[in-house]
Formats: sequence, C-alpha cells, structure tokens
Amino acid sequence: MRTIDTRPGVTIANGNASIWLWAPKAKQAAVQFGHDNEILFLDELEYGYWYAETDKIKDGTPYRFVLDDEEPLPDPASLYQPDGVHGASQAVDLTYDWTDSQWATPPLAEYIIYELHTGTFGPGGNFEGIEAKLDHLVELGVTAIEIMPVAQFPGERNWGYDGVFPYAVQNSYGGIKGLQKLVDACHAKDLSVILDVVYNHLGPEGNYFGSYGAYFTDKYQTPWGNAINFDDAGCDAVRHYFIQNTLMWFRDVHVDALRMDAVHAIKDLGTKHFLAELKEKVDELNEQTGRKHHLIVECDLNDPRFINSLADHGFGMDAQWIDEFHHALRVSAGGDRTGYYSDFNGIADLTKAYNDAYVYDGQYSPHRDKHFGGKATNNTGDQFIVFSQNHDQVGNRMLGERSSELFDLETQKLMAGAVLASPYVPMLFMGEEYAEPNRFMYFVSHTDPELAEAVRKGRKAEFEAFHADGEAPDPMAVETFNDSKLQWDLTGKGDHAVMLSFYKALIALRKKHPILQKLDRKVTKATCNEEQQLLFLQRGDDKAAVQVIMNFSDQMQQLPAPLAGETLFDSADQKWGGPGASKGSTIQPRSFIIYNS
Repeated sequence: MRTIDTRPGVTIANGNASIWLWAPKAKQAAVQFGHDNEILFLDELEYGYWYAETDKIKDGTPYRFVLDDEEPLPDPASLYQPDGVHGASQAVDLTYDWTDSQWATPPLAEYIIYELHTGTFGPGGNFEGIEAKLDHLVELGVTAIEIMPVAQFPGERNWGYDGVFPYAVQNSYGGIKGLQKLVDACHAKDLSVILDVVYNHLGPEGNYFGSYGAYFTDKYQTPWGNAINFDDAGCDAVRHYFIQNTLMWFRDVHVDALRMDAVHAIKDLGTKHFLAELKEKVDELNEQTGRKHHLIVECDLNDPRFINSLADHGFGMDAQWIDEFHHALRVSAGGDRTGYYSDFNGIADLTKAYNDAYVYDGQYSPHRDKHFGGKATNNTGDQFIVFSQNHDQVGNRMLGERSSELFDLETQKLMAGAVLASPYVPMLFMGEEYAEPNRFMYFVSHTDPELAEAVRKGRKAEFEAFHADGEAPDPMAVETFNDSKLQWDLTGKGDHAVMLSFYKALIALRKKHPILQKLDRKVTKATCNEEQQLLFLQRGDDKAAVQVIMNFSDQMQQLPAPLAGETLFDSADQKWGGPGASKGSTIQPRSFIIYNS
C-alpha cells in the first residue's frame, strides 16, 4: 500500500484509538500521551507509514509524536490544538448526535452566499457568535454561509490563511466540535455551509511538516515559498493527506461545500491533477452518503479546464470565483484603476463578463503583458460566483475600506443589483447588506517578533504596486482586529436599516422570479452604451424575459424607448432612500431597474 484508506492522525472509535502517521525518514516513531507522558511505540509499515492501536488514548487525551528520540511534536493531522500551534495535540472523538438526517444541500444554482469571518462577524468572535446571528441571515434571504478558514493558526487573530493544522479547527473559535454544532444549527435553518480551506500553502509559524516528511518540494516556488508536494517524490502520502481532509469535512462535520483558496498555486504536472483525483474521491463519498457536496475554487487563470467535468478532461470542480466580474464592476462604478484594476475599462468589460463570464478569454492583458485566458463557452451560470466585495477585495486594500466608505448609497445599491440580477451565483460579504462602515483590515497575531515585523514590511511592499499613500494599519495591533468587527446595533438605524430592507427585497425577488432564479447563460444577453454609461441585461428568451437596465453615470439618462412592461424593482425608489422611481423613458443616475418585458 502506498497510502492508507483512512484519515491520518488519531481516530477514536468504539473505545479504541487507531494511530496513523507518515514519517518516511524516521527510524523510530512513538506517541507520547497523557499527563504522565506515557510512551507507545508505533509499528513501521510500508512507504513511510507508522501505526498503532490502543485503548489508553481517549477523547480529550493530549499527545505528541516523538521521532528518533527528538523533541516531541504536535500531530500534523491533529484535530484540536487547545494550547495553540506549539502545544500538544488532543485526541477527539468525532461522533456527534446529528439532527440533520433530512437535510440535503440545494443545487449551486440556488445558493445565495454570505461570506463571513468568524472572529469579527458575531458576538464573542466564535462559532456561538455566528449561531446567534443565523436568524438575521435567514431573514436576509441568503441560503449559504461561507466561513473563512478555521484551520488552527497562531494566536487568536488571523484571517485564517496562515493555518498550520489543516485538520484542527481554531481553538478560540470552539474547535471541531463547536463547528459540528454550528453546521447542525445551520442545516436546521435551511442554510448550507461552505468552508474555506487552504491547500496551496501552509503558514510559517507552528509549521512542523518538514520534520515529518516531504510535504514540500523545491520543484516549484509560490508566493509562500516551496510548493506543497503534489507531484514530486513522496507525493502519494501528501495527496492522501489533503484528500482525507476534504472527506473529513464532508463526512464527519457535514460541511456542504469547500471553497479552495488559490488553486492556481497548486503545482501538479502529474498524469492526474490533484484536483481531479479529489473530485473522484468526493464523487465516491457522494455515492456512499447519498448527499451532494460541492467543490468551489478560487482560480485566477481564466482556464475553464478547472471547472470542466472529468468526462470532458477537466478537473471537475463545481464552480469558481470570478474576480474579473468584480474588477469590471468596481471600475464601472467609478473605482480606482490602479494595480490589477488597470486591465479593466468599465462598462464594456462588465458587459463582457455578463456575456462570457471571463473578461480576458484569450486577448492581450496589459497588466500581465501577455495574452491571457480561455473561453468558457460551455460552462453554465451556476459554475461562476460573483460579488461586489469579498474578504480579499476589501481587506487587501491598504486601509481595508468597504464599499460603504468608497461609494455613495445609490452606487452601493447599483452594485448590489449588478450582482443579484446576474446569471451567476451571487455572494455577499458580511455587513454589506446594511452598509457596515467599519473597515475589514488585515490582521494577524504571530508570537514570533521577527515574523510579525516581516508581515508588517510585506504589507507595505504589497501596496507599492498600487501607488498607495500613507501607512497600512499594523496587522499585529489588537485595535486593527477590533476595528474590523461588525456593528450590529447599526442594522436598525437610518440608511443602514434602509439598505438592509433593500437587500432583503432584492434577494426575495431573485429567489421567487422564475427567470432570475434560473442561471441560464444561453438566454442571457448584455449590451451597453458607453457614452451614456448604460448597461442593458436581458435574462430570458423571446417568450418571457426580464430586462435589467443599469445607469452607471452621474446623470439622469434617456432610454431608447419607454419601459414596456411591469416594473419589478427600481433602486431609485424613495422607499430605498433614492431620489424617486424612474418615469417614462428616463432612468435615474446611479440606479437600476428590473422589469418584465
């Protein structure tokens, strides 16, 4: 056997613990456990695996691995790190009394996603805080929450992309048992759960993987250093490690979908790409459980191979984020054109995003200085996730400004309409629905002073490409984290309450209208008038269609003809804080109209 057909690490079942460890360079391996540091030696198996069974390790037992009499180390497949990334691992019995036996996640076409960060979303900055706000999300109308990464990271403040224990859920959030409870509560309220995971790199602090085996390869370099080893010597066990991680989230935690961070940084030139193998294993699990689980990727290559089916020689991912829709929308709305935004010309590119999904699908990209992208002609609308903001596009600004600070109320509503009227899966970023004014900034809590200083310098260098003036907030400062939290007391006040009502009504329209809820790219057509800054989006065919007119200009614009149909939504209506609904053949500035034609 080259790999094991089970989860690595310590598994508790029927009063016994089975221990699987991959440490191919070790000549001796043992587990040190309990408060008395009892030692149990592991049996050496083929291909670098070590194994043991014992009834002495129970749920809650602390343990470490000892290789060749070196210093004890935490388990790379630890399920819980109660004392942080440098402390002992703790055995966990994943048995849970689930109440969601009747639950089935809907198709991706029915997803309306709400991205959130556990530490800054709800009271307490933990899973219980999310659960306390589920009724708000249900009333808003979203159908899925997407939780930013929860893999154990250093300290208690982090976006989550510096995780170093992919199987362990952050201790300050409530651990893996707390996540199970949250998922069960979400399903009880008909909310799907998407978990953001990072398979392209591991954080620097608390990273003990190199002590165990060839988890990394110097064949490829990534922005984070040596790439994770998906195709070099020893890669079988590494691939197995991450595949089993995915299966654990679906099987043992009942997560409905994964959002995989930056899969373009997963370097694999092997015969079968890691993502394709992962898809095969997930399909097998779906057959076994009778439940559907989705794989969503972040990928900036504009390569439809990632979302083409396995039968079509693709990698089989179910959907992907498309940042280009966001970029084109922001420039259309009057946002700056620095950095990667320099590739986008506004309304013409947004029109192309509606028609073609990818803006760059083979033409020359000035920012990249090369021809870029491929055509997504045969991919369906539910394979693309669009947004006007997300954690990256807010938090990766130097100051972390949200749309509520960068754009006026009418423009914020216009951008919401552009997303929610699209033939794609829409996603909101936490607080967007009531125009949260607090910034969402980049924050960490490294305990290594040199690493903390390196992060500060890295943030400063990052913004040189955007020619940003001033200083980025200190990512290590507690204030940076606290100032990024949502202010829930605002939801019932002034323009915030108006915006919340607006979002609820717009989401309700999308969910109930038979054309808007059907993500059919074949009957979607967008055109624009660049001089007037008008975009015309038709959803539907000659028999039945919905028309969406968006005015990105600061002026009232004359339409080619009076509206000929029932108006379903007008963002300029006074009930949404606007200047008044459009009349006749005109449309208010910075507004959109949805009507049946």
